[in-house]
Amino acid sequence: MTTQGTQHVLSGLRVLDFTRALAGPTCSRMLAEMGADVIKVESAPKGDLGRNFSMFGNKRSLFHVQHNRGKKSLCVNLRDPRGMALVTELIQHVDIVVENFKPGVMADMGLGYERLKELKPDIILCSISALGQTGPLAHKPGYDYIAQAYSGVTSMIGEEDDAPYIPLVGMGDVSTGVHGALAVLAALRHRDNTGRGQHLDVALLDVYYHYHEVNVHTPRATEGAIQPTRVGRHMTYACPSGVFRGNGGYLVIMAIFHHWPDFCKAIERPELIDDPQYSTDQARLKRRDEVTKLVEDWLQTFPDVESAVAHLESFHVPVAPVLSVAETLDYPHLRERGTVTTINDPIHGDLDVPGFPLKFSEFPDELPLHAPTLGQHNEEVLTSYLGRSVEEVRQLRKAGVVVEEHR
Repeated sequence: MTTQGTQHVLSGLRVLDFTRALAGPTCSRMLAEMGADVIKVESAPKGDLGRNFSMFGNKRSLFHVQHNRGKKSLCVNLRDPRGMALVTELIQHVDIVVENFKPGVMADMGLGYERLKELKPDIILCSISALGQTGPLAHKPGYDYIAQAYSGVTSMIGEEDDAPYIPLVGMGDVSTGVHGALAVLAALRHRDNTGRGQHLDVALLDVYYHYHEVNVHTPRATEGAIQPTRVGRHMTYACPSGVFRGNGGYLVIMAIFHHWPDFCKAIERPELIDDPQYSTDQARLKRRDEVTKLVEDWLQTFPDVESAVAHLESFHVPVAPVLSVAETLDYPHLRERGTVTTINDPIHGDLDVPGFPLKFSEFPDELPLHAPTLGQHNEEVLTSYLGRSVEEVRQLRKAGVVVEEHR
């Protein structure tokens, strides 16, 4: 929850958040990190399923802490008409509704977009799903990797003659949440100009497909001569560019385009700069195995990855060590920028999390946010937003309409 009196770019914006797991909570978390007042509606009695992940040493979910900081938890029995009445009443007091149920669920709950418009004509509803609100696949259940598979992205990851790989990060979920937040901000701008809200349809599949930089136009542009597919550690259209074996670790080197001469100077092979067999990326691609061996043999002349990186950097060659997650936690650049940051959770204590990726010159400091316990803000939300008395909230609690649990 945002510290009272602390301001940021979205201070004053009110969001009702029906999201679970990762994609939807990322969208609402980013809005909270920019100062929005986010009420997270959790279904009683257990709340968001994300509360069951990453529990180390106690019953506090670090997954929940990371992805729900700055939100207020309202835990309501959505199967009880009294609970649904409370949630429905809240619609009239917010600007944005964010949800990532399977398409059709919000309408089944009586909270589809047409109904929301009746309750608040300028409401903005952001619906996040795996495969979209429309189309033949819309009603399939889906997760990140399901959308990734349909998008063709999975087919581009891994070794050429083996099964595809999957990235062990929430790339699609998090990216889709960010796209959802962008759509919300654009819809707010439109509402400022016209007074009209709208329904936003943001799908993991569409976001993943948007990642393709050259793949989509290539098959037909080459009349089928080039069929994009995975080729392991290296790029398919520029060389040398990819992951290379160093002494005791790996490096990413991108000695492509105008950086090839810099690389040739770094390895003391200036004669390769204008050699027609190596002077262009297309020429080098035809000899990719040979070029890869050239690079990796040269890397073995260094005692370690760090010294090889330093040498290449001195020649302005784009290069980076392949850091493990553990190595990133104390990497000076990442710490200085707040890319990785240590927060304090009132229950768990200190933990490392990814920092807020957007930097605002008018608001240089991140907001001091905490993740809520289940139903922590029941009384605050119902009294301040809906005007219920403390006694009325007590009665709702006693009847099981709202639920609170310290986890």
